[in-house]
Amino acid sequence: MVKVTMTLGQLSCPSCLTKIQKVIEKQTGVTDVQTLFNAGKLKTVIDQEKIQAKDLAHIIEQLGYTVEKITIKEQ
Repeated sequence: MVKVTMTLGQLSCPSCLTKIQKVIEKQTGVTDVQTLFNAGKLKTVIDQEKIQAKDLAHIIEQLGYTVEKITIKEQ
């Protein structure tokens, strides 16, 4: 399990993050999803055997938002 922090772009309102959070929470291997509108960040914990951070970034980009930075830390 690793902690993933993503800096997001193109966020115009808090409901944008709510939309992203709901989709990310449904992914297999994802736990503890937090969104921070003022910081423009999404934080989560993932099981890298089930999903990769780049997969989450791709999902977010499909929703119409950009992922500007991904930070991964061992838990």
